[in-house]
Amino acid sequence: MSKQEYTRPQAAELLRRLGERRRFMQVVTGARQVGKTTLVTQVVERARLPYVFASADEPTLRGSAWIDAQWEAARLRLRDTGQGGALLVLDEVQKVPHWSEAVKRLWDADTRARRPLKVVLLGSAPLLVQRGLTESLAGRFEIVHLPHWTWAEMHEAFDWNMEHYLFYGGYPGAAPLIGEPDRWARYIRDSLIETTIARDVLLLSRVDKPAVLRRLFELGCAYSGQILSYTKMLGQLQDAGNTTTLAHYLELLTGAGMLVGLQKYAAAAVRQRGSSPKLQVLNTALMTAPSGMVFSEARRDREFWGRLVESAVGAHLANAAAAGDCEVFYWRDRNAEVDFVVRAGKSITAIEVKSGRARDGFRGLAAFSAAVPQARKLVVGADAVSVEDFLRRPVQHWVTR
Repeated sequence: MSKQEYTRPQAAELLRRLGERRRFMQVVTGARQVGKTTLVTQVVERARLPYVFASADEPTLRGSAWIDAQWEAARLRLRDTGQGGALLVLDEVQKVPHWSEAVKRLWDADTRARRPLKVVLLGSAPLLVQRGLTESLAGRFEIVHLPHWTWAEMHEAFDWNMEHYLFYGGYPGAAPLIGEPDRWARYIRDSLIETTIARDVLLLSRVDKPAVLRRLFELGCAYSGQILSYTKMLGQLQDAGNTTTLAHYLELLTGAGMLVGLQKYAAAAVRQRGSSPKLQVLNTALMTAPSGMVFSEARRDREFWGRLVESAVGAHLANAAAAGDCEVFYWRDRNAEVDFVVRAGKSITAIEVKSGRARDGFRGLAAFSAAVPQARKLVVGADAVSVEDFLRRPVQHWVTR
């Protein structure tokens, strides 16, 4: 494909769904700057239907009357084309107060009137969008989730090598700036991190301690790939409140596509929920941009580079989990530890990353195999599966039988 095109596999899936006669609205979710608007624009052009494309991403929140106006404009386009169908696209829809109630009312009216109006909703914060969906729109929608860009996608679009991807991560909008390190880092910090926290989390959720949420994000980036109890987090955060507050804030950061706390693998779900989380960024740029390091410095720092490798593997797995392809955990029993445990259907795979950091991961795999005999084992790095090969392929390739 052209180096300038941001075509993703999800575009074909969305186009296929829009061509079906079944009546479901399509909801495209994902973190900021992963290409949602670009992808839907490409799909709209290929669908060759008359359409209305409107965005609620404004400094002042719009009211539900705005949705009514856009919907009526799309109905007028539909009227002009008869039964050929028309398309309405609403971007950043979660920023409209009570958006789901308005969409439900209008969608149901069109369903009763048998109007063939197709609707696509886009939202930057999956958690916030899904709350509105599950509260009001049950049975009326399908989700197309866009994860962060993979190594294969960044390589194809920008001709990056593996080391570039490990350091600069998977934000396509920032890719043209890597030749100017300071400018690239400012873009990640200001246009991605700060905008996501301020406009996708703090503006749309109740956060009583915004400074603690920001500090928690910084802590998560600094400790990505490490297990950190909520008690230890409280010890490093000022005015942190309690562990329930931290768990809630981590959930908000997960919904915004930034940081996740992986739970310990255990047969009992109660034990999983009660475990200390393993912090994991969903894009390695969130580690490197705030670090103050440039590429050459990071490459010389063996400890930091090893953490980048482990976090890139973890991000690959966590993004697949966010898309619903699998579940991701870690495992630890006394001094034995496994980096990641992936459950896909009935298949369980223990994954150890050999990044050059000193740790006997093979002992962890042996201990996990003794505890879970049916589990498969996979070593990434060293003389086993290369990091490049692992990141190049979808997670399903490695974890399904």
